[in-house]
Amino acid sequence: MSADEIQQALSRGADGVVLDLEDSVPAAEKHGARQTIATAWEALTKATEVTVPVVVRINSMATDAGRDDLEWMALLSPLAGVMLAKAESARQVQAVSVALPKTAILPLIESAAGFLALLEIAQSPGVLRLVVGHMDFMADTGIRCSDDERELDVLRFSVAMQTRANRLAPAIDGVTLAIDDALRIQTDVQRALNFGFGGKLCIHPRQVPVVHAALSPSDAELDWAHRVVTADKAAGGAAVMLDGRMVDLPVVLQAHLTLARASHEKG
Repeated sequence: MSADEIQQALSRGADGVVLDLEDSVPAAEKHGARQTIATAWEALTKATEVTVPVVVRINSMATDAGRDDLEWMALLSPLAGVMLAKAESARQVQAVSVALPKTAILPLIESAAGFLALLEIAQSPGVLRLVVGHMDFMADTGIRCSDDERELDVLRFSVAMQTRANRLAPAIDGVTLAIDDALRIQTDVQRALNFGFGGKLCIHPRQVPVVHAALSPSDAELDWAHRVVTADKAAGGAAVMLDGRMVDLPVVLQAHLTLARASHEKG
């Protein structure tokens, strides 16, 4: 990771950029990676304020590298957020919150311990949203997934429930390793949406436009949402029939969520 690569990442159209200090950086190169990010820090803070939220993924708080990451970041002005790798307890999240009180925390749930501590992690101060790291989760637990990853339904469902119960921003799903398989990426995004997630991590810039397109409602979905909202207004909030189906408050709320998705992707 170089300063030029960081600047290129900011210009690729993603809703946010994650600068990694964890798995993609060998132990011997972590100090150098911090220095590279520090050199670009002023430009990164301007990007965060104006256009692209910038998040730094730090190492687990159970490691020396993670504690070094935290000490280093505490000396710098805050970015949009910090992604805490392998979050496994409220104590670990609290350590980040104390060191970086003005920075939003995105805990990565990617181990059995993290899954079992999901409630206390989600309730921890400073947490903005949860992130699923399903590849590490599979490695940690020994779970082997079929193509539809139904074996991880409980993980995604639990993250969705804790997100809602604790009024967090919509969760972010993990990466799709197939860089150029548009159909696989679309399918994975649709699954994330079905679980109520609001975004997906990308492993390569070429995935960004595919993910954006998959997150956006289809023309048919938008038409339905507009007609539901119109019918609801005409009925003054009372239940009404539309296309042979009953439209009441839960249906209207779903329509507004669909329109909100469209507005976000256009923005």
